[in-house]
Amino acid sequence: MAGTFALRIVSPVGDVLNEDVEFVVLPGGSGELGILPNHAPLIAALDVGVARYTLNGGTIKRVAIAGGFVEVADNSATVLAESAELGEEVDLTRAVKAKERATNRLTSRSNEIDVRRAEYALRKATARISAAEK
Repeated sequence: MAGTFALRIVSPVGDVLNEDVEFVVLPGGSGELGILPNHAPLIAALDVGVARYTLNGGTIKRVAIAGGFVEVADNSATVLAESAELGEEVDLTRAVKAKERATNRLTSRSNEIDVRRAEYALRKATARISAAEK
């Protein structure tokens, strides 16, 4: 690939990632969004999912993202995420248990369950598992 650009991922707890990368794919609101060096300026909403980025040298890494926005300008991309977790830092056991809890809530469908919140928890847990396993 021709060059790199700065990728910064920030969550409410602080910087999650600050690397020079060759390529990044983000979970956009209407599909995946790929960014290469010298991308045109852009602001876009992000969905729950897994961001994949390629380091100089070809190593691919993953980050679980739970929504937010990306701004691309001046050969850098800044992700402001509601939450973000590096794939290698995901507690897989905890993520699997969270997925099971969300699935159980959705299958019970009692009046006490907030379905939208349970669906969000399921999507977030699934993204964390995907980021950790690949």
